[in-house]
Amino acid sequence: MLHTDAAHFQHDVLDAEQPVLVDFWATWCGPCRSIAPHLETLATRFAGQAKVVKLDVDHHPELAARYGVRGLPTLIVFKGGKAVDQIVGNPGTAKPLEALIQRNL
Repeated sequence: MLHTDAAHFQHDVLDAEQPVLVDFWATWCGPCRSIAPHLETLATRFAGQAKVVKLDVDHHPELAARYGVRGLPTLIVFKGGKAVDQIVGNPGTAKPLEALIQRNL
């Protein structure tokens, strides 16, 4: 799974040819840490079809603000350089996260 920052967001996310699920998270966020293993699994499962990218909102608040992130974790799917779908909060299992990627392939 790729970790991105403000300097690489354009390349890693907006210019990507495949859909990108961005996990807007923070190190102090317990729900963010609890979904991390699910995201790792999905990054491997969808390799070549979609990317999973993490962005630490404490280090890049300008990106969180640009995409309206108000709660953590916020998971936004980008396709063709645009935000097209999202989940806010910990969905509890990997199934909603998998569905989020599947419906945006």
